[in-house]
Amino acid sequence: MEIALWIAAGLLAAVALTGGVSKTFVPQAKLAAAPGGQWTGERSAGFVKTLGVLELLAAAGLILPAALGIAPVLVPVTAACWVLLMIGAMVTHLRHGEAKFVALNLTYLAIAVFVAWGRS
Repeated sequence: MEIALWIAAGLLAAVALTGGVSKTFVPQAKLAAAPGGQWTGERSAGFVKTLGVLELLAAAGLILPAALGIAPVLVPVTAACWVLLMIGAMVTHLRHGEAKFVALNLTYLAIAVFVAWGRS
């Protein structure tokens, strides 16, 4: 079970890190032109960058507390916050008719529920 939780948290952290880096450092016009990124063109640059920073923090919060043994309760809290983020992502992608991204977000949501449950 412990190995499965580490793998799940690591996968989510990788997803969060990738999304966070792209939203924080890639120009908004380039994000809006990417598949699944159309919504970024409809939001302010500050909103997109803030979301990116939150994803970077999520990547750290899914791994570091458990790895360092410092406030490990933050892992399930971060995973629960990731669930909320994925709900918002699913709503956004549904509004744009991007069903394949909704399915992907649902998968990430399920993994986050597993991490939140397993680490609490």
